[in-house]
Amino acid sequence: MDILDQAKEFENRKFSFKTTSDRILAAREAKDIILGVNEVYKKKKDQKLMDLMKRLTVIKQKIEKRLKGKPLTAA
Repeated sequence: MDILDQAKEFENRKFSFKTTSDRILAAREAKDIILGVNEVYKKKKDQKLMDLMKRLTVIKQKIEKRLKGKPLTAA
């Protein structure tokens, strides 16, 4: 599968993670896809690829935010 097809499939996927390991795997997959798209971007310099990387990064950040959980508050 082409990296761009993989990126579009990942972007359109419904995320309902049951376990922490599912979230970790999704974050790692997002990172790998972003790095792959970045390699293509370096060669082509297409703005659409940059926009795709930005959208994937937002998804990745949401997954990582969910992984870290709520911060403890001092009471």
